[in-house]
Amino acid sequence: MPEPEDPRRTPQGVSYADLKHFVNADGQHLFCRYWEPEAPPRALVFVAHGAGEHSGPYDEIGQTLKEQSLLVFAHDHVGHGQSEGDRMNIKDFQVFVRDSLQHIDLMKGRHPDLPIFIIGHSMGGAISILTACARPSDFAGVALIAPMVRMNPESATPFKVFLAKVANHIVPSLTLGLIKSKWISRDQTQVEAYDTDELIYHGGVRVSFAMQMIGASERIERVIPAITWPFLLLHGDVDKLCDIGGSQMMFDKAPSTDKKIKVYDGAYHALHHELPETAASVLKEVTVWISERLPASPSQGS
Repeated sequence: MPEPEDPRRTPQGVSYADLKHFVNADGQHLFCRYWEPEAPPRALVFVAHGAGEHSGPYDEIGQTLKEQSLLVFAHDHVGHGQSEGDRMNIKDFQVFVRDSLQHIDLMKGRHPDLPIFIIGHSMGGAISILTACARPSDFAGVALIAPMVRMNPESATPFKVFLAKVANHIVPSLTLGLIKSKWISRDQTQVEAYDTDELIYHGGVRVSFAMQMIGASERIERVIPAITWPFLLLHGDVDKLCDIGGSQMMFDKAPSTDKKIKVYDGAYHALHHELPETAASVLKEVTVWISERLPASPSQGS
């Protein structure tokens, strides 16, 4: 007899039976994307997206790396995009890390001998750092595009953080300001694409979610002195959403012997969706950086 169809559907009403997905430890269905090369893959690359967005905007990165014979994979985090969960609400930031490790383990099971890289943007950068720190010997390198290492000092002043902590105890569902799309990119077409993307969450950020972000940045500050895995940091110096000082601190304080930072003058937050020249440079930096850390193929070694 045929198995009954899974009734679970995405927030947009599509059956998960028709979509690539996995089920996390809480029983939630997470939507997945895969960019699989035609040739045997030389490495696995996990992509972690930022707060409020989803894995779709990383298609160009996925396609580019796929052409380098890399198998790229991503999922929409809980409460994001086409995955289940209350929108932009999380009981513990560690859930994002746990789910990332689960997806990575699934892919490792299919390709046990391949090196694994992570690419993370914004909040996805924080997820990437904590994921790599959970298993430091498992990853060949982590590329971070404007990562959330430290909260923006303008929006997270000590007084505002104090108020948020008080509000979190009284009304955790209280919403703070919106993520201002004008600070995503200097490229107006990219800002418009962000504003009209129905899979992106355009509502206010809850106090409880902001507290999880603050807690994650505090965790990262504590683990930076133990980071020895290779990493690449790319950041715009006019980024008003994730403080560039966090990237500089990570570069200065992490003891890794294989680390690089590149600052883009005048650039905003989503460097991979910045003005064409900047976006192309970011794509090239990430591609070359990963390629240089791949094991030599038999043809190269001869």
